[in-house]
Amino acid sequence: MPELRFNVVTREWVIIATERAKRPKDFSNNKERSHHPERLPSCPFCPGNEHKTPAERFRVPDGDAWKIRVVANKFPALSPEGEKKRLGNGLRTAVTGVGVHEVIIETPVHNRYTALQDVADIEDLIRVYMARFVEANRDPRVEHAIIFKNHGEGAGTSLDHPHSQLIATPVVPVQFRDRVQAAMHYFDNTGECLVCSLLEKDMQDGTRIIYDTPHFLTFIPYAALSPFHTWIFPKRHSASFSTLTGEESRDLAAHLKNILSRFHYGLSDPDYNYVIRSSRPRDAGNEYCHWYMSIIPRLTTAAGFEMGSGMFINTSLPERNAEFLRSVRPE
Repeated sequence: MPELRFNVVTREWVIIATERAKRPKDFSNNKERSHHPERLPSCPFCPGNEHKTPAERFRVPDGDAWKIRVVANKFPALSPEGEKKRLGNGLRTAVTGVGVHEVIIETPVHNRYTALQDVADIEDLIRVYMARFVEANRDPRVEHAIIFKNHGEGAGTSLDHPHSQLIATPVVPVQFRDRVQAAMHYFDNTGECLVCSLLEKDMQDGTRIIYDTPHFLTFIPYAALSPFHTWIFPKRHSASFSTLTGEESRDLAAHLKNILSRFHYGLSDPDYNYVIRSSRPRDAGNEYCHWYMSIIPRLTTAAGFEMGSGMFINTSLPERNAEFLRSVRPE
């Protein structure tokens, strides 16, 4: 019989459609991925084409060359120039579109996807993420910043060269605000952090855990919104990604490498998105929020029911998916 599960973090109901559940291997990517060279002459992110990108804002050098570059987005969603102003009132409210939109070029090698990179390279990337996150939040116009990656056309990418993005907005997104309020209510009722409580429960249960180390836990949530939807939770309580220590950076890199490698080899390199969900650095000390990473393979498409109800239908069992991923040998 189908089962409805409630995701306590996202505050969303999920229908686990057990009677039409697919086997984990049925979600393997059937689309043939194009084979790219190490350098593509037409790619603006490849070495030698630096002049094709907007002004460079940050780089990790590699001798006279570079390992990671951060540039302004050529077609930014928000403008770095201008004053933050609230416009209108009542039923018509607007805010001037000021903020930050950066592209983080992860590697000079065109075909070195994150799943194939060394842990040390991913650690460098995470350190760049943190540095740009902190810098973006220094802008007094910024209320919220997210770091995200789109891998594959189905996930929204337009360039195959491995890259991530940072967008910092002058307002707090409703989705994030709602989750903060849910965490506050849980803390008021129990005196505990919601994510810390969930982390402890899932560690005790163990059925959905994929990778466990001293600083992080990678697992599929009990009410996963979609097939193979995965979370990486830091074990140390902190509301902000900005507090990451050097040892934790290395551990997080190992987790990201581990899960993306399992997706790559177990699901034939599916399209996916990942996002770092975090409070601002100045809110790092609060007791009820807890930052984390969410990784969503794009294996299904939301349809009319999801759009109309706000509920999700997951045609897979989280426990079975976790078991399958544990069986995949990461490279």
